[in-house]
Amino acid sequence: MTARPCRSVLYIPGSKERALEKARGLATDAIIFDLEDAVAPEEKPAARKLLAQVLTDWDFGRRMRIVRINGFDTEWGRADADAMDEAIARGARIDAILVPKVNRAADLDAVADAVPGADLWAMMETCAGMLNAAEIAAHPRLKGMVMGTNDLAKELNSRFRPDRLPMQTGLGLCLLAGRAHGVTLIDGVYNAFKDEDGLRFECEQSRDMGFDGKTLIHPAQLDIANVAFAPSEAELTLARRQIAAFDEVMAQGGGVAVVDGKIVENLHIVTARATLAKADAIAAMAE
Repeated sequence: MTARPCRSVLYIPGSKERALEKARGLATDAIIFDLEDAVAPEEKPAARKLLAQVLTDWDFGRRMRIVRINGFDTEWGRADADAMDEAIARGARIDAILVPKVNRAADLDAVADAVPGADLWAMMETCAGMLNAAEIAAHPRLKGMVMGTNDLAKELNSRFRPDRLPMQTGLGLCLLAGRAHGVTLIDGVYNAFKDEDGLRFECEQSRDMGFDGKTLIHPAQLDIANVAFAPSEAELTLARRQIAAFDEVMAQGGGVAVVDGKIVENLHIVTARATLAKADAIAAMAE
């Protein structure tokens, strides 16, 4: 599980200077500066130049900075990667390059060579990608996986369901692969940005499954995602009680504690400490 908060991961078009400026004041844990789907073909060269300059000159605070480039199978992808590599050389802070439509681990190799100064994240949005999630997650440069549920639904020819039943196999494969290799896992977007109840349900489902956060398409979605993926007061209180009870038992030579009628072993303490560490990391974001 990632120690760095990624509860909310907001897409921002790399071509919109006003949106880029506004993002500096938003309560998002991470920003995906998008050069792919959010930018029209005729605007891509100018967006690439603008974003490279922005990430060199502007301060985005503690927010994670992720750049989604175009695929290397397009006319823009390699130029995107070269521009970001040059920006890093000039002092730009780019935490990760997000590679679209990753089907297999080998799809990451050329990007890894082109941008050696940033981690790689993978868009998991194809059937092939889901089936190869384990080898993708094992790539030595990969640090994050982002679910592209809109593109996956298109490939599956599935219908929208609030419970996301058609998505469960693919999401589960990525969760298993990501957790096996210590990769940050970010759920896909919720398209109806004015539907707060629907977003809340999907965020809670996602958190229950084990995702670290959710990609968002509008600032209005930030508060719901930030709450859903943060430890609740009840979870923090329980974590502290579990640690205290376990420490007391250990001091007496035992190995198992009981809290609220439930056994607490060392594995529960690992989770409890991670919960408290996540709360501390979230608090640090606001400083």
